[in-house]
Amino acid sequence: MRSILALLVLLLLMLSCLPALGEEAAMVSLPAGSFSMGSPEDEPWRSADETLHTVTVSAFFISPYEVTQSEYEALMGENPSTFRGENLPVEGVSWYGAIAYCNARSAAEGLTPAYTVDGSRVTWDLSSDGYRLPTEAEWEYACRAGTVTPFNTQTSISVDEANYWGHYPYQIEENYFSQENLETKPGIYREETVPVGSFAPNAWGLYDMHGNVSEWVWDAYGDYAQKEAVNPTGPEAGPQRIYRGGAWNDFAKNLRSAYRAAMQPELAAFNVGLRVARGAVAEQGSVTMAGDETDASGSGGTLIAYFSWGGNTRGIAEEIQRQTGFDLFEITCVTPYSDDYSTVLEQAQADQNVQARPALAAQVEGMERYDTIILGYPNWWASIPMPVATFLESYDFAGKTILPFCSHGGGRFGQSLTAIAKLVPDATLLDGLAVSYSGGSRLSEDVAQWLSQSGVLSAENE
Repeated sequence: MRSILALLVLLLLMLSCLPALGEEAAMVSLPAGSFSMGSPEDEPWRSADETLHTVTVSAFFISPYEVTQSEYEALMGENPSTFRGENLPVEGVSWYGAIAYCNARSAAEGLTPAYTVDGSRVTWDLSSDGYRLPTEAEWEYACRAGTVTPFNTQTSISVDEANYWGHYPYQIEENYFSQENLETKPGIYREETVPVGSFAPNAWGLYDMHGNVSEWVWDAYGDYAQKEAVNPTGPEAGPQRIYRGGAWNDFAKNLRSAYRAAMQPELAAFNVGLRVARGAVAEQGSVTMAGDETDASGSGGTLIAYFSWGGNTRGIAEEIQRQTGFDLFEITCVTPYSDDYSTVLEQAQADQNVQARPALAAQVEGMERYDTIILGYPNWWASIPMPVATFLESYDFAGKTILPFCSHGGGRFGQSLTAIAKLVPDATLLDGLAVSYSGGSRLSEDVAQWLSQSGVLSAENE
């Protein structure tokens, strides 16, 4: 017995003399490999920007977990998260904030920071051993873990496998009223983030690649290369940055391995966080992400444009006009949607599924007069109604500012902001206002506070 105790003591002494484990030991080492990035054309709810193509990535390290609030706060001295808890994933971090965190973590551990920041320009030193964001290709490679199915679970992902809006499992849109054909039936909606690692990892030991919070990657949003790519880093510039994986308030369709979401790098959201990576082999050279430089295209005017079906969005738009006096324009269709709720649900999802562009009954006269568009709509199936897509494609929004607002039944903006960002990538998207149904007694106060924070009123008076 004494000999066993002596051995244990000796072992503990030996371990105490070892240097601290390198972060590589805490991270997951992924081998170099090739995979099919994007989605096949027959994948339900795929987007046109998911063109299937072959990508090869070098070996790299990636964290098994999303960055937690305790990790972020220890380095950055603040916690921007909406939901609070040490082991909850940090959210409310902009892309620039994620870059700053990576550099701070590198410095704290005696590593060479990966990024040099000069205003809105960020340069990535490929030879650095420091922390960085994964590229979009690395992220999808890691998420898929060798799978080619919509989710790395190789099933229609359930609420026991990821944290998302469980009322809306994969393909619920076309099976809402008759669910016997659904592989996964509706489940619970937790309505908040959960501690990292709450679900089983994928085949490569990575947790929460689907759901909980979306994760920033390095790349600017743009079309994929139309040929095989090796270690792609995305466009050299662009107004949007990519985030991946879907979040606690997303429908399952937006958790797919191939789904691409985009947002301006200076913006932050309650459902977007980050996961860190490191290079396994020092590469040569650097990659610079240029800041986006756009000029206003109008003459200072502001327009409130909205689409409304049941009247909730119209009421919000009218309250905004009452407080501002801005011009008001209702987006209406040549062929209106049904007045019946069940029917309009089916019509809306069918239009979204094929990305229809309903013809509009009227056009904005003198759109060039407006620098800022306050754009309103109901959250339909976690995105914009397709008449709003028609509206956005009907005008040149380059250099304009869009201030979005939506009425919703629990999903806030869903992925509607990504939809807008993709349709008008040369516009500037400001923080939006999400109103539950009609807004109730607080509507006037909420609108006033939002308008004040946006700076639209002061800009109009300059």
